[in-house]
Amino acid sequence: MRRTVRMLAAALVAAVGVGAGVPAAAVGSSDAALRKALDGVVAGGDAVGARVLVAGNGRTVRLRAGSATLDGRRPVPFEGRYRIGSVTKTFVATVLLQLVAEGKVGLDEPVRRHLPGLLPADKDAITVRMLLHHSSGLADYVSTVPRGADFVRHRFDHYDARELVRRIADKPLLFAPGTDWKYTNVNYVIAGLLVEAVTGRPWGAEVTERVIRPLGLRATSVPGDDARVPGPHAHGYERVSPGAGSVDITELNPTVADASGAMISSDADLDRFLTALTGGRLLPARQLAELLPRDGDRVPYGLGIFRVPNSCGVTAWGHTGEIHGYYTLALTTPDRSRRAVVSVTTATYPLPDDSPVYAAVRKLTDAALCG
Repeated sequence: MRRTVRMLAAALVAAVGVGAGVPAAAVGSSDAALRKALDGVVAGGDAVGARVLVAGNGRTVRLRAGSATLDGRRPVPFEGRYRIGSVTKTFVATVLLQLVAEGKVGLDEPVRRHLPGLLPADKDAITVRMLLHHSSGLADYVSTVPRGADFVRHRFDHYDARELVRRIADKPLLFAPGTDWKYTNVNYVIAGLLVEAVTGRPWGAEVTERVIRPLGLRATSVPGDDARVPGPHAHGYERVSPGAGSVDITELNPTVADASGAMISSDADLDRFLTALTGGRLLPARQLAELLPRDGDRVPYGLGIFRVPNSCGVTAWGHTGEIHGYYTLALTTPDRSRRAVVSVTTATYPLPDDSPVYAAVRKLTDAALCG
């Protein structure tokens, strides 16, 4: 969660694509390139295991590398579930845009209209659109969350969404609302509170009712305070200090991320979600156009989704996410002809800025979309 912005930047600066995994019947030359790139993700030591699913042209390739646990006794499960971090934001943005289509909230309405008193008066100009676009100017709360050994000790603590917002409510704005762009997780914590204010139900219940169930996403869930990753899964790890061993951080209370990154899913479910979303199954045309980044925009971010370039000139839409122990990237080309989902379980969190995982994932996504 903390380094999601840097990961997104790393993914966007170089050529990027993505995939998610289960085994292919036969390995051709393009599959061999995927295999080499995937092996590179775990070769540097910062990743324990990785999977990629690449779909398109009438076939699906699923590959895996590394192991499900540090002891190396089990392979990464092809149908495993994992924490998707900030890919959660795309689900939350979809629900809010559905509410916009229903006339229950306006994109350009001030947040205070639905959440009076949540933010002080100097932030009254912040609108719903600014939250979803990360142009609110709000500071982030993640620096107030315990780190390293402190986080491990408090990993099962419950975090209240309104209290997370209060941590930054009185901090100065980073810029005047709507005048610049800064990716901050608190925007989507507030977006989750907006969903609850408008519907009378928690954001997770609305995501479940409006997205997960209609699409049949059986491996996708909003866990609330449940610390477990249900079903088969690979384990994620966190290194609490330089040179120290890695601690299994698979189980934690995901309310620390709330609507900015708490969800659990799988390769196949994320592929189905992105395909349905960009294909117009979840949003009317007007709201889908608002969601998607526009060519030529200074910032390649729409309302909960990125525009990602790659070396062969093919543009993709999607999102990446990082939370303790897990790194995810899910992408689709605009016509949905090439799609990819990557899941990485990490040996350290947050990943170092110079981690070889970043370059390896860039090569992997390039191979997925351009192979």
